[in-house]
Amino acid sequence: MSAQTSDVILERMMTLHPKVIDLTLDRVWRLLGALDNPQDDLPPVIHLAGTNGKGSTQAMIRAGLEAAGQRVHAYTSPHLARFHERIRLAGALISEDDLTSVLDECYAANGGENITYFEITTCAAILAMARTPADYTLLEVGLGGRLDATNVIESPALTVITPISMDHEQFLGDTLPKIAGEKAGIIKRGVPCVVGPQADAAMEAIEARAAALVAPLLVHGQHWHVWTEHGRLIFQDESGLVDLPLPNLPGAHQIDNAGAALAALRHLGFDEAAQEAAVSRATWPARMQRLRHGPLVEAAPNAEIWLDGGHNPAAGEALGRHLASLIERPTFLICGMLNTKDVTGYLRPLAAVAQGLFAVSIPGEANTLSADATASAARAVALEAETEVSVGAALARIAREEPGARVLICGSLYLAGSILRENG
Repeated sequence: MSAQTSDVILERMMTLHPKVIDLTLDRVWRLLGALDNPQDDLPPVIHLAGTNGKGSTQAMIRAGLEAAGQRVHAYTSPHLARFHERIRLAGALISEDDLTSVLDECYAANGGENITYFEITTCAAILAMARTPADYTLLEVGLGGRLDATNVIESPALTVITPISMDHEQFLGDTLPKIAGEKAGIIKRGVPCVVGPQADAAMEAIEARAAALVAPLLVHGQHWHVWTEHGRLIFQDESGLVDLPLPNLPGAHQIDNAGAALAALRHLGFDEAAQEAAVSRATWPARMQRLRHGPLVEAAPNAEIWLDGGHNPAAGEALGRHLASLIERPTFLICGMLNTKDVTGYLRPLAAVAQGLFAVSIPGEANTLSADATASAARAVALEAETEVSVGAALARIAREEPGARVLICGSLYLAGSILRENG
């Protein structure tokens, strides 16, 4: 079957609804009903929501489960290089034939009715996972929680809420309690929920939802604690203390993500070997990923090149802390962002650790912020900034002027995806 077949169907699905985002579950329930409700046939579900860290936390839970011999489905979004990355069936990325088959089936079952791209592709993922034997299903929320297309599991095994901050205000609300209330919509009656570090206003919204549904909470700082000591990760809960390696995923923020993953695994009854694998074996591209090979690296052979897809102020703060913790080295940002993001909020914490920024537009992305606008936002937070026509051109500049620099390519998962495709 042609490698382009799934791309053709996905392109066709983009035309089924005039809006990119339109939060409601009505269209999802209709299509799932036409497909004979595959969501009821999924292996036990762990459902994850949050503003930052849910992908990394999911990757750690998956690493722990798989180390324990479990077959694990995983659904995440967006993809970076290929759509297939979104759907993992029993440990392996979905094949082109299987993807084409479920996309075609969902397109036919939808009967030309209005439905968003994310909704119909989520239904396709659920259909594929329901038909493949496995022990667990990891479902990552796309946006929000209460009305997200993944929120169709009546009784998951566990829910997880990672740190919540301001993002997607146009869809989720303009205050932290409103956003947290939407994220907390994944909490189900009687189902335990692991909760990562939260601001008080967000925690109050989560607690209110959990109380209404009599859902037990396992909360960071109350029921579990995680910290570093002598180059090790220490986790403690009511069952005891465990001493583990630092997470394989770089960045101080991954300590809290690891804590949420460990709380989940321990609640599910997995032993210390699975817990150690969760922190030591997890991989997650474009989350402070060091680029070591490929044409971009060859263009700046003496530079230290990193790639990250974070795009909101909380992500900027986490990146700033991580860069500040590294061995001192001239640091430059190559940044491209969407026009829906809080650009100055993202860049402000990075201004303290970077000598300059090269702004680019995101290739092929209709909602890209112009390079000029990104540069202007950088200057507004006292960060020296210039524009460049591409990431490659910016790297060439840095290689000429500061050959031994540290370079962070950042600002958007869409930019990160284009870099991973370009760099092989």
